[in-house]
Amino acid sequence: MRKLTYVVACSIDGFIGDPSGDGSAMFAFLDAEFLGFLKTEYPETIATHGRRALGCDDVANRRFDTIIQGRGSYDLALKEGITSPYAHLRQYVASRTLTESPDPQVEIVSDDPVGKVRELKAEEGELGIYLCGGSQLAGELFDEIDELVIKTYPVVYGAGMPMFGSDFAVTEFTLDGVRTFGNGVVVRTYSRKR
Repeated sequence: MRKLTYVVACSIDGFIGDPSGDGSAMFAFLDAEFLGFLKTEYPETIATHGRRALGCDDVANRRFDTIIQGRGSYDLALKEGITSPYAHLRQYVASRTLTESPDPQVEIVSDDPVGKVRELKAEEGELGIYLCGGSQLAGELFDEIDELVIKTYPVVYGAGMPMFGSDFAVTEFTLDGVRTFGNGVVVRTYSRKR
């Protein structure tokens, strides 16, 4: 069974963006050391246009061959005129409002994202599925998430969009690793206790 991994950037107080969902305050921490880590350990989580700009477009996928993201996350690329933001992965966008895909490489999941993720997890393969967000989709898929990779940036928002837009439920995860960077970023990896 393939794993669903939620790779998420957040503030110290657990928000993935301000109240409108804007997380651009975290971009200031994308320095050479941290980008080097992402390029080496999680290259597929860098959007295709970013991979080209960083000179790592030809780096093989290490952990994931598929991405699922919500409409809000996908809209960030669409606003820049990018219809296939993760061309190096199979791309799914969960949306109840986007009726047609603007790109043949992007499949729209208009209902039952949980069923789609279960179908993807049941496929044969060594690489997993990257959950790119956002909050609402992570909340809907919470029970299917096997691993968390939380990139915590040294900022406090005070209020904003939470990592999970879901009902209250205490769920235990096991800490698998912690990596710190000179810029104050901390990356923690957790696996779900099942």
